[in-house]
Amino acid sequence: MCPIIPRSEQLIHSISWQSELSRSIKDVRSLLDYTGNTSTDEFDQGVLDFPLRVPLPYANRIEPGNPNDPLLRQVLPLVIENDHVPGYVSDPLGEANTNVKSGIIHKYQGRVLLILSGACAINCRYCFRRHFPYQDNQNSSAEWQTALDYIRQDNSITEVILSGGDPLVNNDKTLRQLTQSIADIRHVQRLRIHTRLPIVIPQRITNEMLEWLTETRLQPVVVVHTNHAAEIDDHVAEALLKIRQRGITLLNQSVLLKGVNDNLAVLKKLSERLFETGVLPYYLHLLDKTQGTAHFDISSQQAQRLVGSLSAQLPGYLVPKLVKEIAGEAAKTPLLPHR
Repeated sequence: MCPIIPRSEQLIHSISWQSELSRSIKDVRSLLDYTGNTSTDEFDQGVLDFPLRVPLPYANRIEPGNPNDPLLRQVLPLVIENDHVPGYVSDPLGEANTNVKSGIIHKYQGRVLLILSGACAINCRYCFRRHFPYQDNQNSSAEWQTALDYIRQDNSITEVILSGGDPLVNNDKTLRQLTQSIADIRHVQRLRIHTRLPIVIPQRITNEMLEWLTETRLQPVVVVHTNHAAEIDDHVAEALLKIRQRGITLLNQSVLLKGVNDNLAVLKKLSERLFETGVLPYYLHLLDKTQGTAHFDISSQQAQRLVGSLSAQLPGYLVPKLVKEIAGEAAKTPLLPHR
């Protein structure tokens, strides 16, 4: 592993995204030391049945010495993750019922989701797939052919979504081969990528990655995941611009999180910062009620009031659609803003 470089030296170092991934912070003590925070009983290495992983480019945006920093709150394990709260379960979206083949989740008409990896560049504590059985969805080359055959045999599928984990932790050679195979299926029209990597390790947006994403007939869409404007520094803005310059549709989805972005000013600044960097706000999700995440939850009524206030201050194209995902429903459920 690469050694962790002190914060003061970060700006003079330029390394590959793979190296940034490998030297991510993986224990609570190191994260607290790196961000200038003191350990208390609130933080707990013992909750790490869901491992901690924080890449340094993201950690560098955390305000030093602030235990309530909204970026830190998204990644720091807390003792209360061990609390068993009624209604919070391991599979809140019922994905076990739609995991139709190894590596495939098919729950919505016309589109199918491929689980390319169980790994992420960053482990967000509110993740709705923190208990997902990734070990049962790791495909060999032959098994991916079976997954592609599933898509090939269903003419209703017009969009393939690459997800995970994070699909961009895979190498570009693998992703190019898979994309070309998907493009060979004539009824598929769009390739969508759900990723947090451009936000947490912007070096991942390389020329090679942009080439395989744009070299087929498929219409590419990249959906990044950003919850707070402080996540978008100049390096991230540059990476997002590279994506937009290739004519790729660029959207953002956020999760509404208590203590992170449950604030009108914060949501407004996020939408404006996204648009500055060529990204359209797409979805604002209510928290999926996953075991270990109850401390992030806010009520749907509070969320509706927030988005109602947001829509009064921003043009409609900058207001993300507030949605709730309900297991078994044919689509995400929109929640109307309240004023």
